[in-house]
Amino acid sequence: MVTRKKFRFWIFIRNILLIFIAMFLVLIIFNQVMGAYEKNKYPPLGQLVEVDGENMHVYTKGKGKNTIVLLSGAGTAAPVLDYEPLMNEMAKNNKVVVVETFGYGWSDITNKERTVENIVEEIRAALKKANIEGPYILMPHSVSGIYSMYYANKYPDEIKAIIGIDCTLPQMVKYFNESARTMPQYLSVIAPTGIARLAVNMNPEKYLPIADKGTYSDDNLKMTKIISAWSLGNKNIVAEVNEINHNIGKTMDMSFPPDMPVMIFTPKDDRVREDGKTKVSFYQTQISHLPSNKLVVLEGHHYLHWSRYKEICKTVNDFINTF
Repeated sequence: MVTRKKFRFWIFIRNILLIFIAMFLVLIIFNQVMGAYEKNKYPPLGQLVEVDGENMHVYTKGKGKNTIVLLSGAGTAAPVLDYEPLMNEMAKNNKVVVVETFGYGWSDITNKERTVENIVEEIRAALKKANIEGPYILMPHSVSGIYSMYYANKYPDEIKAIIGIDCTLPQMVKYFNESARTMPQYLSVIAPTGIARLAVNMNPEKYLPIADKGTYSDDNLKMTKIISAWSLGNKNIVAEVNEINHNIGKTMDMSFPPDMPVMIFTPKDDRVREDGKTKVSFYQTQISHLPSNKLVVLEGHHYLHWSRYKEICKTVNDFINTF
């Protein structure tokens, strides 16, 4: 028999649960309303092109005989905004393009798997739809190094050179005997439910570039926070991260084409491994056989373009003038 005291206790628990459910529903509704308002207030900076029935965002700046295509790493919420300082510098002498793949920036969410094949074909389609002619100099950051390796092997006539920013290459996990990171599937709900918005507002600095004051404008930082609330941990980003191991497996036996110029920027590796291996030694195994290669070690963060964009730009211009 349930005593009055126990009955009151369960009534209290029920009421607490109902309050949490109501608050969660309010958060979801608020997030949807704010998202719609923000997307109307902050339209895409570049052009939207249709790829497989969805919109992809392509931003172009500058003119020149070389077309540099910037590709972002996994989880970079707004690539166009993230690359802005570097893009502004390089656009003084080159045509610079940022392709925001599905799930990033102003691009839509897709239901297609985040395989290396799909992502590369989507990038190619977006460039063609935007009337951006090759051959391209691909400039991948982080995981997009895998996509660039695949692109260069599958369509070598479309790629003039590759310039990586601390880019992930397929043989890296084998070289260091490490495994690629993964993300729990449940994280894909944090963006549509409004949890991402709550996280960004509670700790906005965590989602902003680490750079000297003035490197990024106030408008840029404001939009970065807003887009982080839209896309942080959405299903495409989670799927992409969880597909990395498979994408590495598909490209493990690939290497840079022997006649392709390749330059890689990497931050100084302070990790001391028992076997003496470093990022520098790994990258040397990947590019030392190429007639035109350069490895540049800079002080800085994994996102070297946040703080070393001027040095990167000068080095890029010097390198591409050699071929």
